[in-house]
Amino acid sequence: MTATPAQPYSPLTRSRRGSAARAAFDTLTLMSLPLLAAPALAAAFAGGGTRRWFGGRAEGQRAEAQAAKDAAAAAFYELDTAQRDLRISIDTITAVDDSPAARRAVSDFEALGRRIDEASGRYINAVDAHDLDRDDLEAAAANQARAELTAAKDQLGQVKQELDRFESGLGPLLGKAETQLARLAPAVERARQALLAASNALDAVRASGLRADDLAGRLAKLGPELTKLNQGAGQHGVPQTLERATQVAREAEAITAEAGQLPERAAEIDHRLVSLRTRAQALTTRAGQVDPVLSELRRRFSAACWQDLQHVPDQAGENVRQAEAKLKEAQAARDAQRWPDATSLLSTVRALLNTTDEAVSAAGDRLRRLNAVQKDPQQEIDRTRFAIRDAQRLAMSGRTTPEPRHARPLDDAVGRLDRAVATLEGRHPDYWHFLTETEAVRQTVARVVGQIREERGTAAGH
Repeated sequence: MTATPAQPYSPLTRSRRGSAARAAFDTLTLMSLPLLAAPALAAAFAGGGTRRWFGGRAEGQRAEAQAAKDAAAAAFYELDTAQRDLRISIDTITAVDDSPAARRAVSDFEALGRRIDEASGRYINAVDAHDLDRDDLEAAAANQARAELTAAKDQLGQVKQELDRFESGLGPLLGKAETQLARLAPAVERARQALLAASNALDAVRASGLRADDLAGRLAKLGPELTKLNQGAGQHGVPQTLERATQVAREAEAITAEAGQLPERAAEIDHRLVSLRTRAQALTTRAGQVDPVLSELRRRFSAACWQDLQHVPDQAGENVRQAEAKLKEAQAARDAQRWPDATSLLSTVRALLNTTDEAVSAAGDRLRRLNAVQKDPQQEIDRTRFAIRDAQRLAMSGRTTPEPRHARPLDDAVGRLDRAVATLEGRHPDYWHFLTETEAVRQTVARVVGQIREERGTAAGH
């Protein structure tokens, strides 16, 4: 008797498969009843008179065929259960992962599904082809049924092994997917709670008299994102929903933090406004003292000592006027609660006042230094010569001759100092040139010292 070819899997096949499987399961259930129930079953069959029982070889073959049918049914159920479980795993992966590895897993599972359908079809056809309850079942027919059912069982077992191997290889993909799914609900909930906290923080700030319009605008932009979160991962995808929840939570938490800092920020801006106004007023007074300093510089020293300071009074006055104008703008921005504008304007005011302070201080510092060198230039000379000699000793330390790259700039520094000292001779010495030259010599010497120490430190390290 030829077995019916395997049919492609379909809902109808599933129904046929289920009917055959349930019949086999019922048989298994009857066979598993306790031995004490056997007489009752025998009496039931005898009373019904539906089958004549034949002894001998035919009944033995029928029993073997029935056992093969039961074994095939068990294999069918085992494979069907494993396929259903694995389908859940595949669905979990595809819901989260769209990587090449995930797509390959789906393709491989579909190929396995075709193998499963083929093996299941063979089993169903074998069950349908043989009625093992027939009264006139011959031994040859029973043998054929047993052989076909055993072959079907073996094929089901082989496909089950392939399914098991495939499942074991899904571990990393499935673990990653399950991890993301486990993160999904907490991430969405965190985003919702963060939005609620941001809304409450804004309410508290407004209750204190601060508008926080920019923060309110940022919070309003998160509304559409919350809508998408509420629509769920089924519509927008798990990875995208996770990313959206993370971004929403981060932005909402930032809004909450900034809202909490807003009263302190307002107080700080108020303090800076007062402080910078006071400083501008003080600089106005100090700028008025530059002209007397310049007058003394002109009277006592050569033009080269003060020409670069001629612009200081006018520039200081202009800077202070600009600072005061910016302060008014900053106050208006603060009153309108435009905090970034107020902060930016106050930074501009501070920069203007710093520049003015440096220029005004430079005039007084110039007069002080020129007075000192005019009174005793030797102190500046000795200070510079000491720096040169100290560097020369370092260059010679542990050597009989210094490195040319160290000795040359030090020798040049000696000559430069001598030339600077020579400028002090004459009726109108340029003291400012002398001071700038000695300062430049010391800077050159300091660079050479730093180079020597760096090179020796590197050598010691090796």
